[in-house]
Amino acid sequence: MKNKLSDQKKGSLLAFVGVMFITPDSLFIRLANIDTWGLLFYRGAIPFFVVLIGLLVVYKSNFITLFFSMGFPGIVYAGTFALTNITFIISIQNTNVANTLVMVAIAPMLSALLGLIFLKENPNKKTWIAIIITCLSAIYIFHDSIQLGNFLGDIFGFITALGLAAGFVVVRSAKNKNLVPAAVLGKLIVAIIAVFFVTNFELIEKDIIIVPLMCVLCVAIPFVLLTIAPRFITAAEVNLFFLLETILGPLWVWLVIKEQPSIETIQGGLVIILTIAIHSILVIKKT
Repeated sequence: MKNKLSDQKKGSLLAFVGVMFITPDSLFIRLANIDTWGLLFYRGAIPFFVVLIGLLVVYKSNFITLFFSMGFPGIVYAGTFALTNITFIISIQNTNVANTLVMVAIAPMLSALLGLIFLKENPNKKTWIAIIITCLSAIYIFHDSIQLGNFLGDIFGFITALGLAAGFVVVRSAKNKNLVPAAVLGKLIVAIIAVFFVTNFELIEKDIIIVPLMCVLCVAIPFVLLTIAPRFITAAEVNLFFLLETILGPLWVWLVIKEQPSIETIQGGLVIILTIAIHSILVIKKT
């Protein structure tokens, strides 16, 4: 009993700290002056080297074996990971931060739908209710965004959620494989793709501090912590901690640069957050 409690505390602490590191990410993206592809290059390259060095220290010579053992699921996961990294930045720069993070919050529900299609895992009644409520709330926010001209950003936010959901399904389908190296490969793919579109790699003025700080604190460190957390607690519990980003992310942006979400986004977002929180708590109680 003592060991189980210890694991619970470890996993919860890792997930909490990891998500708290992520919460200012959207604010840093807003504060950075560098163009989209330049930002994507550094968000791919810096975390790639930081996490790669960490993995080499931990796994040493076994890292090569680990890398090649990830197989086809690893390649697919690297692809979805790279896609979500790109679409997230495009979304943040084309709509309110709150809209993007609310769209990303529906990823667990979308993963349940994809699990039904590809893994034949039929969601229970509670999950179906949560899926319907969150999807209707997302449609409500989409409708508001069309009128405000933020529709493009919301679409990319939804694509990000869909990419994350696909990643969840790939991880579930390859439970016996360690896909951490695949995420590192995904970061490298982002950097390589960005190279072809970057017009200027130079970091000037405040970007010299903001960009590296963001890449290490908000991307590399939480990536490692949130990869370790599911070893100690369930995926549902990890998803519950991610709701902190959906709440605190827009709050930091509002406090610093006064970007206020629309009433419709707040209403739809609250419904989505409460639905996922209640669903996650019910799942945790059942396990």
